[in-house]
Amino acid sequence: MSLSVRLQHTLPGIALDLEFEAPSGVTVLFGRSGSGKTTVVNAVAGLLRPEAGRVAVDDWVLFDTDRGVWLPPHRRRLGYIFQEGRLFPHLTVRQNLNYGRWFAPRGARRENPDRVIEMLGIGHLLDRRPAMLSGGEKQRVAIGRALLAGPRLILADEPLAALDDARKAEILPYFERLRDEVSVPILYVTHSAAEVARLATSVVALQDGRVVRHGPASEVLSDPSVAPAGVRAVGAVLRVRVSAHHDDGLTELDAGGARLFLPRISHQIGEELRIRIPAQEVILSNKPPEGLSALNILSGQIEAIRAGEGPGAIVSVKTPAGVVLARVTRRSVAALGLRQGSVCHAVIKTVALAPQDVGGRIV
Repeated sequence: MSLSVRLQHTLPGIALDLEFEAPSGVTVLFGRSGSGKTTVVNAVAGLLRPEAGRVAVDDWVLFDTDRGVWLPPHRRRLGYIFQEGRLFPHLTVRQNLNYGRWFAPRGARRENPDRVIEMLGIGHLLDRRPAMLSGGEKQRVAIGRALLAGPRLILADEPLAALDDARKAEILPYFERLRDEVSVPILYVTHSAAEVARLATSVVALQDGRVVRHGPASEVLSDPSVAPAGVRAVGAVLRVRVSAHHDDGLTELDAGGARLFLPRISHQIGEELRIRIPAQEVILSNKPPEGLSALNILSGQIEAIRAGEGPGAIVSVKTPAGVVLARVTRRSVAALGLRQGSVCHAVIKTVALAPQDVGGRIV
């Protein structure tokens, strides 16, 4: 399945004018607050009636202003996951899940309830009411309810925004399984670069109601000219393979033949992952570094240097592991004599690779 979106609509402070295609998997709407992400999701859901446009899932047309087609929200066969679980407080988890099944239309592709419960790890919660659940548990139940409604499209509007870091770390693997094991498109709203790097099959970067970049996470997040969530969101996304777990608490990764180390992760040896390396966590040297505590040194050639309006610059270094980005000062660029085509060494502290920047298996 694929989702096709074309929208034009004017609201106070923003004029929406955009078009994109979303394949199966997770398409992330990414950008600053006020860029139009939630407006797009509400238009797809039918909670907002745009002035012009068309939204369709394959040949299932949700609305088309040219043809006068408008399906009301309850006929759109959507699963909507909000920032809060929005579970029915008087029902048990089992009854909340069954609520989704009750409203699945006849002929809809139905997920096996036992499979959904196992996938989300909520079997031990079935007889509890929402008041007895943690924030992360509520979100897992909300995901299950959405799946069991037989949707042709899943919408997730910043579903982790209300959770602390520990609960986010708990939920992200379930969204990864949702991406990998469910065949319907998922439109996912966030302003977190870490969530984009881990989850996205494709990314639609929005700014002021328009698409400024559309493509894989590795391309969008590494483009400092886009930086939809600010310069601190700029970073490299690398494909790696787990090669060893060491007794001193480190995991060794194979990144295109280069070795990377990070604090121990639970992934199995041989598993392929995506990791995000924020540009501000990388320092550069024009000579092979010696006598450093940092274990990760990637050598390569400078592809580009992009100076910002302030004192900073983003340096792109092509390495065997992929393109690594470093956020440095323009003074450092001048002092090191960095230029396009010159050899450079990117130094990354092991502890700078945070758990939230390590994704699940590659899709």
